[in-house]
Amino acid sequence: MKYCNAVCKKVHKKKHKKDCEEHIRLATEKHNEEVRIAAELHDEKLFKQPPPHHGDCPICFLRLPTLEEGRRYQSCCGKVICSGCVYAPVYDNQGNIVAEKKCPFCRAPKPTEEESIEREKKRVEMNDPIAIYNIGHNYYTGMNGLPQDHTKASELWHRAAGLGYVKAFLNLGYYHEMRKGVKNNKEKATYYYELAAMMGDADARHNLGAKEANAGNVGRSLKHHMIATKGGNSKSLQIIRGYYTHGYATKEDYTKHYSYIKHTWSRSRATRGMKLLQLMRIIVTIKS
Repeated sequence: MKYCNAVCKKVHKKKHKKDCEEHIRLATEKHNEEVRIAAELHDEKLFKQPPPHHGDCPICFLRLPTLEEGRRYQSCCGKVICSGCVYAPVYDNQGNIVAEKKCPFCRAPKPTEEESIEREKKRVEMNDPIAIYNIGHNYYTGMNGLPQDHTKASELWHRAAGLGYVKAFLNLGYYHEMRKGVKNNKEKATYYYELAAMMGDADARHNLGAKEANAGNVGRSLKHHMIATKGGNSKSLQIIRGYYTHGYATKEDYTKHYSYIKHTWSRSRATRGMKLLQLMRIIVTIKS
């Protein structure tokens, strides 16, 4: 309500008091409804099962395993190769096994730690998100000859995140969660964990489940841990078992997600053997 001046406001304020209160009530209800709808849309996006984000192996063209142990980053060519192809024997043009360890994709010799860092620095100049993330990790820990610099690490992780590398979002969450004496660090940590979780990172999803459990939101925590278990996080399976023991989850919840973990691990081992066999068959075919 607008008034001509202070005198006008003093004279007419009482007349419009009920109208003003009703206007404020309606505005508050509208705001609360908008907040509720925004929260529902956010949860719908947050709890949606994300698609696999690791891509395919550039050698055998099969989907890369979910577990970190099932794939390797090559600093020479910047390729992420499945463990099956990494450990497969490398042959020369004559069909002889190469004794020296070389990259199965570009055939570059296996580097030393110093050479690997130099290669990754060159990959950073080429905007390789994984190399940027790795160098940031080295700055954060002070390893591989780089000085410990958390600010530099944060800058590199932000750069890798901007290029869409999901692990960079996860580490930014860790970075803000572990910082002390900084306002709103917990909120920022949750923000980055949610971004990583929506992109399919099971570790970030597990952390969100732990945060919801600490806040007393068991239902939301269980949802996060169920999705994390489907992504291969065995720690979330232990949480689900604890919820089942205390009556917060059903036996079906536990047994169903136990099968996901069992399948993920068995698939990781079986895939490696299968890819080795497949590669050997390709080599035999080429030789013949």
